Amino acid sequence: MLAMNYRGPYRVRADHKPDPVIEHPGDAIVRVLRSCICGSDLHLYHGMVPDTRVGHTFGHEFVGVIEDVGSDVKNLKVGDRVLVPFNLFCGSCFFCERELFGNCHNTNPQATAVGGIYGYSHTAGGYDGGQAEFVRVPMADVGPMVIPDDIHIDDAVLMTDALPTGYQAAEMGDIQEGDTVVVFGAGPVGIFCAKSAWLMGAGRVIVVDEVEYRLEFVKRYAQCEVLNFRSVNDMAEHIKKMTDGLGADVCIDCVGGDAAGSIAQTLTGRLMKMQAGASTVLHWAINSVRKGGNVSIVGVYGPTFNAVPIGNALNKGLTLRMNQASVRRHLPRLIEHIRAGRINPKEIITHRVPLEEVSDAYHIFSSKLDECIKTVLIPPSAREVQAVKSSALH
Repeated sequence: MLAMNYRGPYRVRADHKPDPVIEHPGDAIVRVLRSCICGSDLHLYHGMVPDTRVGHTFGHEFVGVIEDVGSDVKNLKVGDRVLVPFNLFCGSCFFCERELFGNCHNTNPQATAVGGIYGYSHTAGGYDGGQAEFVRVPMADVGPMVIPDDIHIDDAVLMTDALPTGYQAAEMGDIQEGDTVVVFGAGPVGIFCAKSAWLMGAGRVIVVDEVEYRLEFVKRYAQCEVLNFRSVNDMAEHIKKMTDGLGADVCIDCVGGDAAGSIAQTLTGRLMKMQAGASTVLHWAINSVRKGGNVSIVGVYGPTFNAVPIGNALNKGLTLRMNQASVRRHLPRLIEHIRAGRINPKEIITHRVPLEEVSDAYHIFSSKLDECIKTVLIPPSAREVQAVKSSALH
């Protein structure tokens, strides 16, 4: 099969790899119809995540068709269209029983924190991801969900991670009616977070980024205020001036360890790797939120150390909440929002790229070229199916 192949930082290519096979009676094989490049993939691409091995296939956002199932799989059958949450989870451990699917105890047993994640280095279990023609999906009776007939496949692929992560980021902020919410990052997760903040009762939403076309996009898509941090000397002081001297009620980090905006943080966190990514946005969030406010974190940081102003958080009486999104928990509610027209996820897709051109796709997305917001990769087998359907209609 054709698959994305990691060759080292800033080096990926499309290559041929063996087709995955059923290894356990609970497995399924999914033929991929769509996969995305996620902002979190860029942490891998930039060499920010430990134990990202040469030969690994990225991609934790994918949808497809069930091609084969193991003998124990009862809830899926060959031919079902499915969306596959980025978390691998067993459904029965201590954490899964509490719907903490991102912390499953059985899918990444050598880790003390995160559960298994498709295509996200061996720190997340070493599972190959969906930027390929086929994927092995373990525990297939638990994770994948059959895509309803009225849900567009491009909406479905965004429900595997970006949309539920943005939604949970807003949820963890415990937004109260009328709250002022500051979202750091105008990538896909930040865009969906800003949109979700309104659904949860926010009275004001401000999105911070440095890329003007992304700010213009989120302003149109989420009807929010925007702020270019390059025009700000001191983020906390500026946010307080915008909020009657108090600070925001809720600050949300949708960026993670690749953040720009601080020379010292970039040097120690991204270049010298003295900490697990630049913690610029963590400082901004903690220092910009009001006393007694809430900070929500979904931006990805590599294990394990970051220089964080925890004393400020303590003395301000802040509530900090963070986790990988529990995708499956959010899907019923998100489907309701899509059906009601409150969210149109596929509108953020700006680039649809053949899987064969994955190297160029990563370069465009990473370098923020061609006003790229969200990139979808389409394998050759999926294009062949589309061509057959199109010819049949004529």
